[in-house]
Amino acid sequence: MTIGVLRAGGHWWVEDPGTARALEIGTSARVTAELLADRAAVDKAARQVGDSTRAVDVADLELESPVTTPCRVVAQMVNYRSHAKDSGFDPDSVPPTFFRKASSSVTGPRSTIVRPAHVTLLDYEVELGLVLGADLPLNTAVSEADLPRYVAGLVITDDVSARDIQLPKGQFYESKSYPTFTPVGPRLVLLDEGDFAHLDRLRLRLWVNDVLRQDRTAADMIVRPARALTLLARFQALAPGDLLLTGTPGGTALKAPPKPVEIVGNLLPPAVKWRTFLGRQQRNRSYLQDGDVVTATIATADGTIDLGTQRTPVEHR
Repeated sequence: MTIGVLRAGGHWWVEDPGTARALEIGTSARVTAELLADRAAVDKAARQVGDSTRAVDVADLELESPVTTPCRVVAQMVNYRSHAKDSGFDPDSVPPTFFRKASSSVTGPRSTIVRPAHVTLLDYEVELGLVLGADLPLNTAVSEADLPRYVAGLVITDDVSARDIQLPKGQFYESKSYPTFTPVGPRLVLLDEGDFAHLDRLRLRLWVNDVLRQDRTAADMIVRPARALTLLARFQALAPGDLLLTGTPGGTALKAPPKPVEIVGNLLPPAVKWRTFLGRQQRNRSYLQDGDVVTATIATADGTIDLGTQRTPVEHR
């Protein structure tokens, strides 16, 4: 049975999705890693949630990210077949690739995404986030059967991206690490061992102003979580409370240009190529604009696993 954990006001809450009410947990845990180590307290609170006189309406809580910072935030690049095709890649030949995001980019599930003044091409990427529940030492080999040992739970994440920084500079870290560029939550869904069998059925969806932009199941992944953790452990150890973003489906604002245009562009001097490309992108109204609202959900069709709804407005400051 899954358990949904919320964080608000610096406190932990266990959610009862049936009544949309929450209960403050009797635990001294301050950060996500400590909470995961105190699973007995979480389980006890989950059993008592329907009887608690301290229950409150979730809508009244000012929700924060259930993944506390500082922590490691690692992401997989081009890890869905549909996104690979959108990006002009052959899904069968895309190499597994990772990059880091600053944990200072983590924000809450209802917080405002702030577009920096120098950024014009702001993009969205709904992603399934894996929250580590145990140390992943260097050179660890993780099998599918081992996955419950290392992954404690799941969250919705949005890998917000400044494409006009990322592409000309080849700079993933900066372009994806500005404050508010990683909304997380609303709930951290803690899994039992049997729940991992349902990961492929998770459906990732993202809307901008109620218009559906992204819609795929996790079965579209190229490198699956166990394999991703194995590859990552070749050079990066992880610890409880760390976060791995597992890639986004197709449907982002950024898409590869048609092949003839790409061929011509590659013949141009780099400065001319990028000036032309960015000029074309400026006319693409799919990029996030001031006042837009991004809504994201991840769940199985039958509700066996439901990570909730993330709803974040966009603002230029």
